Amino acid sequence: MLVRITEYLDVNPRTERWQCHCCSHDLGPAAQSYKCGCLVRARNPHDVHFPIGPDPEFNFSFDPDWMQLLEFYCPGCGVLVEVEYLPPGHPLTWDIQLDLEALRKKYEESGQATEPEVAQ
Repeated sequence: MLVRITEYLDVNPRTERWQCHCCSHDLGPAAQSYKCGCLVRARNPHDVHFPIGPDPEFNFSFDPDWMQLLEFYCPGCGVLVEVEYLPPGHPLTWDIQLDLEALRKKYEESGQATEPEVAQ
């Protein structure tokens, strides 16, 4: 049984594991952040947010000494799962925390506890 959480994330309440929705790659235990199972790319904000005028110093990009851009990719298929902006050295945010027991119970009671086919 897979439960869709976001566009690119599923959780299996029976095994309590995160999975990529695109390729079913295991992203680690659902009791932890899915980001721990992703490939992480730290980007300089100036590489993403280009200057908008003739003066390259005038732009809407964050100062890389104060802010970094982190991209989280599925190791199985390379899909971009999430992006977040954090100060350098700041721990990753844990943006999704699920009540796995309640989720499992809900889907077992609803009769949707069958395993779906994985799209190829």
